[in-house]
Amino acid sequence: MKIAYFDTIAGISGDMTLGALVSAGVPFDELNKELQVLGIGGFELQARHIERNGMVATKVDVVISEQPHYNRHMKDIEELIERSSLTQNVKEWSKKIFREVAHAESKVHSTAIEKVHFHEVGAIDSLVDIVGVSICLEKLGIQAVYSSPIKVGNGGIVKSQHGALPVPTPATMEILKDYPILLTDVPFELTTPTGAAIIKALSQGVLTTEKIQISAIGYGAGGREIEQLPNLLRVFIGNLEPNYLGDEIVSIETNIDNMNPEIYPYVIEKLFSAGAYDAYMIPILMKKGRPGIILSALVERAKIDRILNIIFRETTTLGVRIQSIERKKLPRSTKPVQTSFGTVSAKVINVDGKEQLRVEFEECKRIAVEKNLPLAEVYRKLEKELSS
Repeated sequence: MKIAYFDTIAGISGDMTLGALVSAGVPFDELNKELQVLGIGGFELQARHIERNGMVATKVDVVISEQPHYNRHMKDIEELIERSSLTQNVKEWSKKIFREVAHAESKVHSTAIEKVHFHEVGAIDSLVDIVGVSICLEKLGIQAVYSSPIKVGNGGIVKSQHGALPVPTPATMEILKDYPILLTDVPFELTTPTGAAIIKALSQGVLTTEKIQISAIGYGAGGREIEQLPNLLRVFIGNLEPNYLGDEIVSIETNIDNMNPEIYPYVIEKLFSAGAYDAYMIPILMKKGRPGIILSALVERAKIDRILNIIFRETTTLGVRIQSIERKKLPRSTKPVQTSFGTVSAKVINVDGKEQLRVEFEECKRIAVEKNLPLAEVYRKLEKELSS
């Protein structure tokens, strides 16, 4: 899975993200050309190289030649994006980012989302930043976005349309609620609402020990020199290797052709009770055309003797085959989830960096009995609710 991992060395803003993605390989001329389909005019996109602490980064600037004298609402922004000939992915990502900002502004100013006036964020430069980032991610073929914990400034003051605001600003912190952040001793606005919204809208979270095969690295420059750290945003483009869990188990199996078939379910039940990860039967044809069964059990090495004792005591076999097996499995856990049936214990599985919720059979069975409902109906309803 191809990903973009944002390393927020000095926070993140819209122009820093654009610079990092251009530095990572997005052709600047192609980006500029595609932005014209917005049809807003009144701007020129410029790119230059800046050195920060010995590292060369790309600084992208949106030079405004004609600032509009009106405010845009969320509906205006969405209509502007929808009317364009941008791809559907770019449209959806752009609108998703704007919605994060709109939601934060509505909370901060205690007003309805549809009444939020986009001052700074609705201006041409922020439109270009947000749509431009979406264009770049598509051009790079990005399937998922991740980041480091987001660095924010602390203790400074920033000027806005609403007057002087503390750093980090209320809108930035509202957007980054429930997302990992790092407070710094830098008294400047490291992370802007636009930068925060890009991460909150598109990122699937923070990576820790995952393996990434990196194919490109880009550096986006901030607008000022900062004494405490290099004012850079770094992006890694690469493939995220599946984060499988691994262990070793033992397979114990035997062929049986002379046992009462009524006994097999009892043996399987005993094997599970003894700690087998799995136990199953496979029908086979044995010598002289006699029907038989392969009885198999998968178990951790420490429980081999316990499993062998059951097999030799409860079946007619005289010998077994034992093989070591390397196992790979998806990370999983359980958590309580609120559903129309009340609180249900769901299995949480991570597939390609995306969290999936799956309902357990025993939970469905419990609900079906308690509510006097068909088991299949409970399954269908829970699967629909957990996937939405």
